[in-house]
Amino acid sequence: MKTLWLVRHARPLIEAGRCYGRLDVRADAEASLQAAQALQRALQPWRGDLSLWHSPLQRCKQLAQDLQRLEPDFMATPDARLLEMDFGRWEGRLWDEIGASAVDDWTRNLALHAPGGGESLARMLARVAQALDDARSCDSSQVVWICHAGVARCMQWLLLHGPQLPQSHDWTLPAPAYGQWLQLPIG
Repeated sequence: MKTLWLVRHARPLIEAGRCYGRLDVRADAEASLQAAQALQRALQPWRGDLSLWHSPLQRCKQLAQDLQRLEPDFMATPDARLLEMDFGRWEGRLWDEIGASAVDDWTRNLALHAPGGGESLARMLARVAQALDDARSCDSSQVVWICHAGVARCMQWLLLHGPQLPQSHDWTLPAPAYGQWLQLPIG
């Protein structure tokens, strides 16, 4: 059985309430190291039988590098398909500044509306689906993605519903806490 590990980066160093999808911010260094230590222990049984990919954003790259310093055999590959959603003009702004009406416009048409002129959920689901196809075809029994909450939600949606686009009321999937992970069977 092939398993996908969806590992969320450690807590980012950004003010609470700020939109930071593609904003390239660092994670808390101590929290990232602690997450890497826990992940290294969890992955030990599959040493030599895993593939490790990460989002190129520094909060994910940081965790991948911390893990590789602990376990040099865990070679991580950046993959842009694991990026968080692009919120366009909303990036770096406080959600309160963006405004309820703009957020309501997005949630009314969650799948097709590109928030802030960035990326729609449909486009994000398509790129995550391509990464899933590659994960399913790789030789390793354990595939580890160091990624973001949005990617974790997309993965769960794809495994439950395939390419069907969600309605706003359907989009209630959980994401791992910072520095935590989910393990999902993918084939």
